[in-house]
Amino acid sequence: MTAGDAVNPENPQWPHQLLDVAALRAAGTQPQPFRQFVLKVYSRCNLSCSYCYVYEMADQSWRHQPRIMSPHIVRATVDRIAEHVRAHGLRRIRVALHGGEPLLSGALFLENFADRLRRALPAGVTADLVVQTNGTRLDGAMVAVLRRSGIRVGVSIDGIRVASDRHRRYPSGRSSYPAVTRALDLLRADPNRAIYAGLLCTISLENDPVETYEALLSHEPPMIDFLLPHGTWSSPPPFRAPDASTPYADWLLKVFARWTAAPRQETSVRLFEGIISQVLGGPSTTEAIGLAAADAIVIDTDGSIKQIDPLSAAYENAAATGLTVTKHALDEALDHPTTVARQIGLAALSPACQACAVRDICGGGYYPHRYRSGEGFRNPSVYCADLMRLITVIRAYVAKEVARLATAT
Repeated sequence: MTAGDAVNPENPQWPHQLLDVAALRAAGTQPQPFRQFVLKVYSRCNLSCSYCYVYEMADQSWRHQPRIMSPHIVRATVDRIAEHVRAHGLRRIRVALHGGEPLLSGALFLENFADRLRRALPAGVTADLVVQTNGTRLDGAMVAVLRRSGIRVGVSIDGIRVASDRHRRYPSGRSSYPAVTRALDLLRADPNRAIYAGLLCTISLENDPVETYEALLSHEPPMIDFLLPHGTWSSPPPFRAPDASTPYADWLLKVFARWTAAPRQETSVRLFEGIISQVLGGPSTTEAIGLAAADAIVIDTDGSIKQIDPLSAAYENAAATGLTVTKHALDEALDHPTTVARQIGLAALSPACQACAVRDICGGGYYPHRYRSGEGFRNPSVYCADLMRLITVIRAYVAKEVARLATAT
């Protein structure tokens, strides 16, 4: 048990009560350092998205967070990241400026943060900075500052206007779509295109998959990341019944068919490329699948060191560790039960997952999606049937393409 276990008396049996971290360490299982740092620089949002895992799900602890990181917390956060980089001899890290809506912190805040972080890091260390935004505050002046600061920009959008308006509106009910598309027009034009990181799209089964993909493609993104709506066995995602149906796989496979049918690759699709990479013996490109040790940690506006945000779908304070950058090194979070569970790969999987034919590619699915009340996280993903079908079909496609190319040569 660690300091984080005292945060919530409802911490589930696995991993908080049943995973023996001390025994794992004694047996030689060593932690992997954090290489991705998600910084909640602003804890409120100007949109009211119906599926938001921060504001609309079980964990409502955001209500007690300061709106913005104070200068004191910024200094402590930067110092802790630099300390962690030095301790582990890291040469490259990724820092995501997040929220809420991070652009509400203002251009000057973001510029100063980027400068302070880079000055704090040891010589020769590269920090890839990205801001994940809803796009509504992204105008010419903001883009100019982000470009000057070397901060890449990822934008969330759900496809055509009708699709985005289902979920991504201002609190007044007004559509956010016009502001977001104006922002994307700015990003895809030179010289701003250099900082255009890509698009994040939360899957909605109400939206046509090919129409959604082509709408996203019209914004000329270098990458598209399709996000399964966050949910658990106790609070399932929309239309995800406890049966063998595969609505999300079916949706994604229509996009996959369109993506692979193009005469040339029109954009990168992170989920598909992660599965293909693993089928071919390479690494995954996302924590959502695969057995690789997770390396992301979150720091909130008050300096709290937290686990990944989508744990908010599970229960109140599910992401809490009981640690803060003002008092604790990031290394202390490496022994937190949730960090350990996200880093031990096969040993964290349920018996059903360990016996599964797509085990090594699926990796049990995304950790937050495995939660069941009273049991914890040692379960298959709530998307188990979808992942099985998606991986099986893509694996068959890859095998067919490899055979075709071998015959052609």
